[in-house]
Amino acid sequence: MRVSNEEYSEMVEETAPKSPLLKDCINAFIFGGAICAFGELLREIFIRYGAAEDNAKTYVCLILIGITAILTGIGVFDKIAKVAGAGTIVPITGFANSVVAPAMEFQTEGRIMGTGANMFKLSGPVIVYGTSAAVVYGLIAYIFKLY
Repeated sequence: MRVSNEEYSEMVEETAPKSPLLKDCINAFIFGGAICAFGELLREIFIRYGAAEDNAKTYVCLILIGITAILTGIGVFDKIAKVAGAGTIVPITGFANSVVAPAMEFQTEGRIMGTGANMFKLSGPVIVYGTSAAVVYGLIAYIFKLY
């Protein structure tokens, strides 16, 4: 039995469970906002205890990355993500999860060909294109400052 791509798409659409869009949006908003609010709370605490603004921001990033890596490593982050949905991909936590999850998944294949080769499969393009875009933007800003 041969099925065309269109027929297959229709079959999938008919049988796939429907996602509760409003509920998913609300969960993403609440969880994403909570992660950001937690980061701001940490920043305020660091500043209150004498950290410079730039240092406080760095500390917050490190803490959010560390917490996400630990939660991913012990399998809790995935459970949170099932409820929070897109709210967990707040850039810093989503990025940390996208590095740690493949590292955990492929560790049985060895440190180099497993963990090392697969660790940046998801986050690698973000690093490459983000860095490239920053270089292009920097060059444009530099050129326009000269004229």
